[in-house]
Amino acid sequence: MTEATKESSTRAARTTSLVVGLGTCGIAAGAGELLDHIRRRVDERQLGIEVRITGCQGMCYSEPQVEVRAEDGRRYLYGNLTPQKMDRIIDGHVVGGEVVDRLLLKPDVVGSPEHDLLAKQVRIVLRNCGNTDPESLDEYIAAGGFEALKQVIARGDPEWLIQEIIDSGLRGRGGAGFPTGLKWRFARAAAGSQKYVICNADEGDPGAFMDRSTLEGDPHSVLEGMAIAAYAIGASEAYIYCRAEYPLAIRRLRIAMKDEMERGLLGQRILGSGFSFEVHLKEGAGAFVCGEETALMASIEGRRGMPRIRPPFPAQSGLWGKPTNINNVETFACVPWIITHGAAAFAAMGTEKSKGSKVFALAGKIKRGGLVEVPMGITLGEIVDDIGGGTPKGRPAKAVQLGGPSGGCVPSTLFHTRVDYDEVTRTGAIMGSGGMVVMDDTSCMVDIARYFLDFTQKESCGKCTFCRVGTKRMLEVLTRICDGDGRESDIELLQTLAVQIKETSLCGLGQTAPNPVLTTIKYFRDEYEEHIRNHRCRSGKCAKLTTFEISAELCNGCRVCVRDCPTAAIVGEKKKPHAIIQETCIRCGVCRDVCKYDAVVVA
Repeated sequence: MTEATKESSTRAARTTSLVVGLGTCGIAAGAGELLDHIRRRVDERQLGIEVRITGCQGMCYSEPQVEVRAEDGRRYLYGNLTPQKMDRIIDGHVVGGEVVDRLLLKPDVVGSPEHDLLAKQVRIVLRNCGNTDPESLDEYIAAGGFEALKQVIARGDPEWLIQEIIDSGLRGRGGAGFPTGLKWRFARAAAGSQKYVICNADEGDPGAFMDRSTLEGDPHSVLEGMAIAAYAIGASEAYIYCRAEYPLAIRRLRIAMKDEMERGLLGQRILGSGFSFEVHLKEGAGAFVCGEETALMASIEGRRGMPRIRPPFPAQSGLWGKPTNINNVETFACVPWIITHGAAAFAAMGTEKSKGSKVFALAGKIKRGGLVEVPMGITLGEIVDDIGGGTPKGRPAKAVQLGGPSGGCVPSTLFHTRVDYDEVTRTGAIMGSGGMVVMDDTSCMVDIARYFLDFTQKESCGKCTFCRVGTKRMLEVLTRICDGDGRESDIELLQTLAVQIKETSLCGLGQTAPNPVLTTIKYFRDEYEEHIRNHRCRSGKCAKLTTFEISAELCNGCRVCVRDCPTAAIVGEKKKPHAIIQETCIRCGVCRDVCKYDAVVVA
């Protein structure tokens, strides 16, 4: 992992390279333009240093980032950069040899935000992200890449390989948590000479970007993991099903596949052995239901992405009726590490039934949003408060949504819950693929349930009546409650519909769609009752149930709210308490969001 020097005030060694973080988060923050600017400056000043790229370090909140690497091995990470700030780094650090301390990120300095972010993390899946160039096969090999595949082929024992994965305790990171080694064993034991491996990269949860960042930052680790899985089950062909909304991940996968083919690491007779393995890349059209394995296979086959009844399971009859093993991006990325470090090293981390590490995408009301990889067994509170830094404005965290639309809301009173498949499931949520959306006291839990149900209702393939119609009825009830037209019987109606949908839906989308509703009713029933009985939304998110007022005691007349109000509904003199014209106010909540003094309150 990147290190910032502790002696930041001393003279730095000669710079050998500038490395720009060029993941999607960095590009969105301006890293592409920054890279062009750096290349121009290096050429103009004839600095004779290398300008390179890397993937996301996980610290998405401080993008764009550039790392200065020195000839003595020291690495200095700068963040929140602009071309103007980069010029100061080039002048002061690269040319002058003096570290620009005020722009430096300091992951090795105890007490810094970056140190707090990284101190409790362990990097397995993200081991190369931010360290190597994702478009360079040589850099992946230099970091130990393909040593695992070489070891597997040299040993020539698929049964040993499968047992190693079983002994590691690796469970599928796509959501269900099924033991990976057992899934491989079933596929190997299935009859048939033609077998397939599929990498599920159809990451569709709102707020989730684990797979995308891994593919953008380290595509070779996923491809190597797939090759090892293919060797284990006796497959010679594979598909990566990646959503087309991930153009950078797809581009880097194509580069990686081409380079590996040219170097004999993919294709026919890999590493001079009798093992051949071909990979195809299938771009998905963005249907959330295609994250379900049988719908995914239907899409690869050119049919409409709709789930089918199981059994038979894919391990017996999958793609084109052949035995098929399906794992997600994160699962495959773990495999090379397990082989090179040993099953015991992976199993030493985590809890009794949940081993190793887990990647989470921290989003929502969180200070240090981004990608984190933590050992299983860490608590939700440690992730939100210690790693994520709590909420941006110091407001109390209210809940965290785990597992996306298929998951549930875990209240702050349960933040002692450990990251463990069974413990998380007992809360009513699921681990899911790793999306973690944090909410503070300005979040309305009824509105949150409505949002996620709206998503799953739209994404339902329509095959099952209760999923197609039942989610629509539930959404209508939630919308009615948020609009102030809720009825006393609505909560019980929602619970009844939820049970029916869960019990009669064919696939995981319908079976888990009611989870956000059920968990918010379980832990925040008082908010539902307040919406229905008092026609009030305490969080101020439901416009028809909200009235905003400005506290005369707290308002100092800074006029920030006046500037940002979209309807000019706030009046008052500068440095004197302001007021809201209720007839003009549209209850958007912008005034509360921008107020630094908590002067805007829900009446």
